Amino acid sequence: MTEQSTGRKRRLLTNVLAAVLVLGAVGGGVAYTAVTVDGADRTAPTVAWEEPTATPAPDPVTGLAKGRASTPLSKLLLPVPEGYVLGSDVEGYGNDGELAAKEAAALFKQASKGLYGKQRRQFEKEIDKLGVQGMAVRSYATEASDLQMETFVLRMKDKKAVREFFDMNKELAGILEMPKGPKVKDHGKNAVCHMVPDPEKPDDGSDQDVRQWEDRLQAMTCTAYDGEVLVSVFAAGVIEFDRKVVADLLEKQLRHIESPGEYV
Repeated sequence: MTEQSTGRKRRLLTNVLAAVLVLGAVGGGVAYTAVTVDGADRTAPTVAWEEPTATPAPDPVTGLAKGRASTPLSKLLLPVPEGYVLGSDVEGYGNDGELAAKEAAALFKQASKGLYGKQRRQFEKEIDKLGVQGMAVRSYATEASDLQMETFVLRMKDKKAVREFFDMNKELAGILEMPKGPKVKDHGKNAVCHMVPDPEKPDDGSDQDVRQWEDRLQAMTCTAYDGEVLVSVFAAGVIEFDRKVVADLLEKQLRHIESPGEYV
């Protein structure tokens, strides 16, 4: 492949992924953040979630409270740690769900909305080349309900595809000027976190607009990989939530992937 064609492919993927903010929020569950590169237009609506209500069916391996562990992918998800409960539903997936390879690839291809003809076909071909094998998702909430995290674990066909996707997310974070989040212990090269930019404070809005802004939640995204497995985390919490808590949970998730089936 020529350097020129590689550049065109990279620009295409970068523009589309930036449009839907695949940075750490593959499924876009707990919140929606609209970010566009052109014109540096950035908006981050107030994030909100419902109180955790849904629970998964009982699992013979982990039990109800820890989450499922009955499939190879679900075994890779970190069991709900002490101090947390299963969170609210991630739209379309519940709070402890899984997508087969075909459905997971289709989720990625939804990013091609807005592309037409040759560009859309090219983008979908690139998604096919990623070789998405499946995706599992689990949401976690603190017992105080002041922080929710959604973790997505995706398996791809090879390590190279995972690393390229991870590198692209890091590049997008730079393009979008997303503030860096905390470092993940022992994973400086294969994990990264960024803060989702705050919405601007309304200058001439109503009292209600100002109160909504003051009560807003902050959001953070993290992306990591281990071999052919990509991990994506989206977290939202009260203002000035402890960002290190999210990085610690990601570190536990990565340790769990190294030894699935063992509680961390």
